[in-house]
Amino acid sequence: MNEFLESFQIRRSLSMKGCPYDNAVAESTFKLTKAEFIASRRFGTLVQLRLELADYVHWLNHIRLHSTLGYSSPVEFRNACTL
Repeated sequence: MNEFLESFQIRRSLSMKGCPYDNAVAESTFKLTKAEFIASRRFGTLVQLRLELADYVHWLNHIRLHSTLGYSSPVEFRNACTL
């Protein structure tokens, strides 16, 4: 993973070493992103990575249903809470 990030000059920002509970939401998001997005793809350029990541984030926030949100997308959940 580190080699992949370094090849695109991406720096990671994580919680304190050995304490993943410092930022549980971020850790969960990283795990989900690795499993659903990174593990099944190869990127030839930084531009390709950025485009595909933007598509993935849009899908994750607007389309993908989350069980913890009552099987709605984060955007649907947020909009329902502000009505």
